[in-house]
Amino acid sequence: MPGIEKLPIEETLEDSPQTRSLLGVFEEDAAAISGYFSKLFKAMQRIYDAQNELSAATHLTSKLLKDYEKQRFPLGGDDEVMSSTLQQFAKVIDELSSCHAVLSTQLADAMMFPITQFKERDLKEILTLKEVFQIASDDHDVAISRYSRLSKRKENEKVKTEVMEDVYTSRKKQHQTMMHYFTSLNTLQYKKKIALLEPLLGYMQAQISFFKLGSENLTQQWEDFLTNIGTSVQNVRREMDSEVETMQQTIQDLEQVSDPLYMPDPDPNKIPVNRNLTRKAAYLNTRNKTGLVSTSWDRQYFFTQGGNLMSQSRGDVAGGLVMDIDNCSVMAVDCEDRRFCFQITSFDGKKVVILQAESRKDCDEWIATINNISKRIYLSENPEEIAARVNQSALEAVTPSPSFQQRHESFRPNTQGRPKTSQSGSQCSVGSESPALSSLSLDSLVALDTPIQFDIILPVSEEHASQTKRASQGRRTNPFGESGGSQSEESEDSILHQLFIVRFLGSMEVKTTENADIIYETMRQILAARAIHNIFRMTESHLLVTCECLKLIDPQTQVTRLRFAVSSVVQCASHQENKRLFGFVLQTAGRRVDGHPVTICYVFESNNDGEKICDSVGLAKQIALHSEMDRKATRKQREMDKAKEKQQEELNKQKQIEKDLEEQSRLIAASSRLNPPTADGQFLVLSNSQSEDSDAGEEGQKKGESEA
Repeated sequence: MPGIEKLPIEETLEDSPQTRSLLGVFEEDAAAISGYFSKLFKAMQRIYDAQNELSAATHLTSKLLKDYEKQRFPLGGDDEVMSSTLQQFAKVIDELSSCHAVLSTQLADAMMFPITQFKERDLKEILTLKEVFQIASDDHDVAISRYSRLSKRKENEKVKTEVMEDVYTSRKKQHQTMMHYFTSLNTLQYKKKIALLEPLLGYMQAQISFFKLGSENLTQQWEDFLTNIGTSVQNVRREMDSEVETMQQTIQDLEQVSDPLYMPDPDPNKIPVNRNLTRKAAYLNTRNKTGLVSTSWDRQYFFTQGGNLMSQSRGDVAGGLVMDIDNCSVMAVDCEDRRFCFQITSFDGKKVVILQAESRKDCDEWIATINNISKRIYLSENPEEIAARVNQSALEAVTPSPSFQQRHESFRPNTQGRPKTSQSGSQCSVGSESPALSSLSLDSLVALDTPIQFDIILPVSEEHASQTKRASQGRRTNPFGESGGSQSEESEDSILHQLFIVRFLGSMEVKTTENADIIYETMRQILAARAIHNIFRMTESHLLVTCECLKLIDPQTQVTRLRFAVSSVVQCASHQENKRLFGFVLQTAGRRVDGHPVTICYVFESNNDGEKICDSVGLAKQIALHSEMDRKATRKQREMDKAKEKQQEELNKQKQIEKDLEEQSRLIAASSRLNPPTADGQFLVLSNSQSEDSDAGEEGQKKGESEA
């Protein structure tokens, strides 16, 4: 017999709205079958109850068989064959309705038993499974809702384990119940035919066996017809048994394969993330704004259709458009009340959607899929192959930009003037190429016609490279590009030594350093420019924060890409909503425009909280400030000590001069006593020392006389 449309058991775990809609069609068909078989059962019950009313009951049965083609079964794919068969049955029954009666025992065994068994066992089994499935579905929704509201705090680890176990149990129960329910509904299509044809066949056989005289009314043609119907019933039964066996085997295989998928957050080592998808569908939680500051989360079924993101609620016939994701931007965000969240921003930046996935794996796959769609990879002939090549190329090292190298070579004190910045493929001018990005606040914060730089260079500068080369002469060259001994000593002597993984988003020149919103405005400009120009590649580096400087180090080669002195950092702040974004403003010392130093704002994305990095930079500035104050105090103390030593030397020289004068006076006094005047009245000429000694002798003599 022709094939019957079946419920897909393989899609029970996904439980998509399309599957629910198809299930509703089968349930509607089961209700129609139940209503029709109730009428048929009553008709055959009348045959069984009243032999006197056999003619009327047989006529009613014939009428119901004729009305079969008027029934509207949603899954009546083979109605023409069944209608023609029943029409022939109705004709036979109508001919025999006036002269044949069936014994109640024969009717009970051959006619009433099959239809009663179908009605009391099979149809009631469908109703019971429907109720059990509804309860399992409600329990699963409650478990998913509790799981989605889990807190990010570690102290709730026990509650998290209980909730995840509840999700596992409810999801497994729903999956198994749904598979058995689908099997019963699929089997019902075969049982419907058997329960419809077998009682009629038994009824006719009872009529033939009971009324031997009616053999003249039953020609060989009718006997062959009945034989064919019996063969068809057996074929349908064998087909049903084969289909039931296949579905049971499918259930066993799916239970074994689907067991790891029952966990809401599977192990990424067992189930890796597929980043080459261009189509994806799953249940997500979407955040809706209900007030000025209040929000709510709704669970809906989201799927991609070409370059559109669609959503569909349970019970809806079709999905609705959420937003156009061509040329959009998507990134993971940190929500206060939810995990595994990501944000999609339209190409014009006017619409933003925040969604929550069920696990980190689903979140990463959604971000990768939307990134692939935003690049319009889905329009190619082999989208997954092209997506794989694009993702592979994104992992390669970023090519250095000459313009960016020229900009950072200006940090050297020997460089004079402002170098000309050329626009490369990875940068854009906010003032010229994207005028929609400029605003009144931007004019007061960001310099006009300022290019945005989206990549960085590997070496700091040629001068630094030449110094490293000179320093490395006479010793062995490091083949991995690691720094020399001076850098290691610098990092070892530093009190602060913290390392962070960051991705460079861009940098641009700003006007002022006094406004606190300059970093937020620069972040907005850089993210908007990346979205407009379809720039999704970011350079990952290691940010080393020490007391002396900030370094951007290549994680593979350990080569220092950029180096900033801590004293040149004017501001450092993280984004108000997306805490993974942070930036800092640098003030160059050797480069000036119109007598003012040039200030540049750098924006990064980190794996950690941006506030922690800003706190580390602030701590480094404080340590550097205290170190500078200590150095100044030490230098001043040394100068004071030198002044005291010099003063003491002058004082010692003065005392030595006084001692020399006293000694000279004593020598003069002594010489005057040794040379008295002669008798002839002549005097001897004495030296200065002798005169001083003589004076001292006379004074001593006079003093002795006065004492006497």
